Amino acid sequence: MPISELNPLQQIETLYADHERWLLGWLRRKLGGAQDAADIAQDTFVRILATRDALVGIEEPRAYLTTIAKRLLVDRSRRAVVERTYLAEMARLAERLPTYPSPESVLMAVQALEQIGAAVEDMTAKVREAFLRHYLDGETHADIAASLGVSTRMVRKYLVQALLSFRARCPALAEHGA
Repeated sequence: MPISELNPLQQIETLYADHERWLLGWLRRKLGGAQDAADIAQDTFVRILATRDALVGIEEPRAYLTTIAKRLLVDRSRRAVVERTYLAEMARLAERLPTYPSPESVLMAVQALEQIGAAVEDMTAKVREAFLRHYLDGETHADIAASLGVSTRMVRKYLVQALLSFRARCPALAEHGA
């Protein structure tokens, strides 16, 4: 039976059965580690499960899987940049302060980062892309608009949506005026 005649869950099961080992091998070669590859492979299929009608019209399943996996790798590397920046700032502050941050302060910061990460993951692809490009990469609204194929007004709307997502997802940050 052709994959297009299966229900969406069966399509995903077939995609997983036919290509999971290949994707895992591709990611292992790309990342150099089995654990990281397994995590990204799992996240790839979770992302597909979360998308309705994800497999409608997919003619090249491996290209589809690698596209999703590459996007997850980009998201992961951006998250790592945020973490490194935070840790570097904490180290810089620690040098200037007479004592290190309390365990409670570190826990609160880690929890805030987890909330921020969850908020970013909940955003639609274009909202997340606009947010990350603007606030992490420092790109202008015009540059983002050109790369996303939308107007600068739409980029502003995406950024407002991102900030509203943070406000809803990160109440502690909203209380402190962040």
